[in-house]
Amino acid sequence: MASIKPLAWPRIAWLPLAALVFAALIAPWLAPQNPYDLVTLDLLDARLPPGSHAGTGTLTYLLGSDEQGRDMLSAILYGLRISLVVGLAGSGGGALLGVPLGLIAAQVGGRIDGLIMRIADLQLSFPALLLALVLLALLGPGLGKVVLALIAVQWAYFARSTRATALVELGKDYITAARGLGLNPLRISLRHILPNCLPPLLTLLPLQIAAAINLEATLSFLGLGAPVTEPSLGLLMANGFQYLLAGQYWISIYPGIALLGTIMGIHIATGRRGAEYT
Repeated sequence: MASIKPLAWPRIAWLPLAALVFAALIAPWLAPQNPYDLVTLDLLDARLPPGSHAGTGTLTYLLGSDEQGRDMLSAILYGLRISLVVGLAGSGGGALLGVPLGLIAAQVGGRIDGLIMRIADLQLSFPALLLALVLLALLGPGLGKVVLALIAVQWAYFARSTRATALVELGKDYITAARGLGLNPLRISLRHILPNCLPPLLTLLPLQIAAAINLEATLSFLGLGAPVTEPSLGLLMANGFQYLLAGQYWISIYPGIALLGTIMGIHIATGRRGAEYT
């Protein structure tokens, strides 16, 4: 028998995440129904169990239907798209804000460094969910507002990680040589320090994407995220929560499984990436 390599299983573990992301990308072609098109919904097909047929007989609800007659499989595929986009936008925005601030703090030092880090410490002292709730209470609900709240919650992680790595690099001989050659601080930061900050940032970014997806789902579950007409996974879970005791588990459980699989897949993939840098 052929021997199995020690790191074969993490590569295989990528497959469920890749399948979920690919299914979300091709949702308009893969989903049996457009759950956001109100014209195609029929309240007579509401809360049908998995495997049921529509009243017209043209659609089979493989995962059942929700309280509005939406096909759950279609709703999950489209809802996963929203969760992924919001998570990527929130974490990407946090990185775009936090990385430059971390570089500035490390390069300039002094009061600027102290000011940026104290603001970051103050932000990190509050639970992420509490801070997001306060911001959304001021901004109002909506996916765009959720993205802004995620950026405000996550920038400090990227700033602190970048600053810590940059401070290590600033103490090395090649930076001293670059300064001796008369290179300006901006060029040193972009061409010499930033590339060496990328490995830890590439490990941190997927973790923050997973955290952003989880936080968006929580906010949507509380009614502060995705609109009712375009539900994300969190809102789908919230819509079905009231029907759990009635035995109609599929409305809430299946979106929860999709959310759990996405977050676990990201963490498994990130664990493998982190091992490559150790």
